[in-house]
Amino acid sequence: MTYARFLLLFAALSMLLLAAGCGNKTIESNMDVKMQDFEHTNQNNEKVNLSDLKGTVWLADLIFTNCTTVCQPMTKNMADIQKMLEKEGVDDYRIVSFSVDPEVDTPEKLKEYLSYFEANESKWDLLTGYEQEYIREFAEKNFQTLAIPDPNSDQVMHGTSFYLVNKEGTVVKNYDGAADVPFEEIVQDVKTLVEQE
Repeated sequence: MTYARFLLLFAALSMLLLAAGCGNKTIESNMDVKMQDFEHTNQNNEKVNLSDLKGTVWLADLIFTNCTTVCQPMTKNMADIQKMLEKEGVDDYRIVSFSVDPEVDTPEKLKEYLSYFEANESKWDLLTGYEQEYIREFAEKNFQTLAIPDPNSDQVMHGTSFYLVNKEGTVVKNYDGAADVPFEEIVQDVKTLVEQE
């Protein structure tokens, strides 16, 4: 084999490997938690369960409408991510926000809360309709975070991450949702999972 032919073969193999790599993008996962089954009520008084979300990539977070600290910035950040996804032409996604104050957060209150953020509500479910103890255990088991009422106020202490859930219903990654939000990384990760078969 001549040197020129060797170089040509090497270049062809390199291109083939590069093309194969591009077609099978992956994300840098930092979680691997299979979501437990659930069925809760959203802001439109509709039931939403895990089966409804199977086959769809979704982002999740924990919020409550009476929050005086992180929830409004988090919800604005999530709304900004939604706008970025739609600008990128990503349509097959959902956002699910679990209320950590379900006794106060009625569907009506959640609907009013979301209306302040110029969000595409058709892609976003704010869930309630369960007990406080349930959401504490649910947050701990599925998102590995806290959701505990503050004994000295009407506030609830909870995690401020955004969670990426794949089409199989597994939490595969978390991101800072309050301060140093990696907007581009989240959008790219959602796109990557949406494009996977």
